[in-house]
Amino acid sequence: MGFDYLMTDHPAWQPDGDSFHRLMTDDENSAWLLSVRGSQASFRAVSGDAFPPLVAAFAVPPQAPPPAAPIHQALSDLGTVGRPRNPSLWDAMATAIVRQVIRAGQARRLYRDFCLRFGSRVALSGEKDIHSFPSPERVLTLSDDDFTHSGMAFKRRPLRHAARAFLAQGESWSKLSPSVLVKELQTIPGIGPWSAGAAVADWSNDWALYPYGDLAVRTWARRANPDHHWPADEPSFARTWRRVTGDSLATYTVLTLALGCRHSGSI
Repeated sequence: MGFDYLMTDHPAWQPDGDSFHRLMTDDENSAWLLSVRGSQASFRAVSGDAFPPLVAAFAVPPQAPPPAAPIHQALSDLGTVGRPRNPSLWDAMATAIVRQVIRAGQARRLYRDFCLRFGSRVALSGEKDIHSFPSPERVLTLSDDDFTHSGMAFKRRPLRHAARAFLAQGESWSKLSPSVLVKELQTIPGIGPWSAGAAVADWSNDWALYPYGDLAVRTWARRANPDHHWPADEPSFARTWRRVTGDSLATYTVLTLALGCRHSGSI
């Protein structure tokens, strides 16, 4: 697989010398190690016999619709961006919960520490290893102290609610269209529109479902073109963003997040 740039926005990415690795699991006990060096990526099967996850390619249209001119050039400079689809709906849900309210850097630290403490392990080179996010079954075995000592006390209730709901309905949810799934996930206590949209976008790679009025998109749209008048509040920005991006809403959204990932660092 070759891309000009491959997104490493998910907190599961781990540095290892000049490479980065991510242990990816699906919801049926298959697992792969995705390794990236530069713009080159490769999968290694760890368990199961399912096909590796899809790495989708995103690039801006050759000709930008006039409203998209404020951001088109900055995103064109990224070239073709690859992003692996999260094959685990459970991990996508859990990741969105961990990301709620807090900054991205803090969410990465909490996610990784929780994986290290309670997730399954795969050995890398030398003495290094990498861990997956604990399964919903494992999450439900954890005590209140387990959550507290890993800095996740605030996430305890939504993660437990999500784990119970996933075990009961995960199989049927995986068969729904992404747009319907966004609505279904919001029936879980502690999962609102932002978390549901972020989780389903991660799982499906349909970035029209991402909550594109959020702070990350607003921040990097302004960075792409600081001279353009971007509304400061989320509802007004979201309306402007839909108008500016038109039929390419999903592409411009994920590429704007990729711009942030590239310049702010996500590893």
